[in-house]
Amino acid sequence: MSLSRILDELEKDSSKVIIITGAGQKAFSAGADIEYMSKIGPTEAEKYALRGHEVLNKIEKLEKPVIAAINGYALGGGCELALSCDLRFASPNAQLGQPEVTLGICPGWGGTQRLLRIVGPARAKDLIFSGRRINAEEAMSMGLVNKVFSSETLLSETKSYAESVAKNSNFAVGISKMLVNKGMDASLDTGLKLEIYSWSLCFSTKEREDRMNSFLHKKITRQQ
Repeated sequence: MSLSRILDELEKDSSKVIIITGAGQKAFSAGADIEYMSKIGPTEAEKYALRGHEVLNKIEKLEKPVIAAINGYALGGGCELALSCDLRFASPNAQLGQPEVTLGICPGWGGTQRLLRIVGPARAKDLIFSGRRINAEEAMSMGLVNKVFSSETLLSETKSYAESVAKNSNFAVGISKMLVNKGMDASLDTGLKLEIYSWSLCFSTKEREDRMNSFLHKKITRQQ
């Protein structure tokens, strides 16, 4: 089953947080198919890029938080997959980078745009122009990775974090994700107006009423 179809199913099911990780310790994602790319021209390349963007945009626009648990290589398309996630956790053996220029191409699955929004233009240019790989610690120092866990505990720690997020209101978390994503491309004034509208919308849900009443009940109980 393709990643796109899996995402479609996860969007509809009862899960509250999605974790994307690789199988084993060698690689988070193999990235794009270099053998295929070596044989195509501009028209096929555009179609290939569009397919990649379609999947990664779908991850970014999911109402549910998506966490990348990076074990091993996350290079090129693999790094771009991680960039499309909301959070990135890594093990010490993680290697991240955008080495496309070493193959005569630029990043084509959102790397130039998402990387600069996460680490800033100067650091994005450094990684893209040099094509160098960075380890988990350097990635965390520039904000590309949120947390680093041991290889043995990466998945369990990521699941534990996901469970803590899942305890919160999925509507509130989802709308917060949308606000942050939209805010990156909007003026402050536009972003603040969107926040006011979204905040007000939260008051239309029964879950908000139940959670606030529960909080007040517990507070009163503690005071007695």
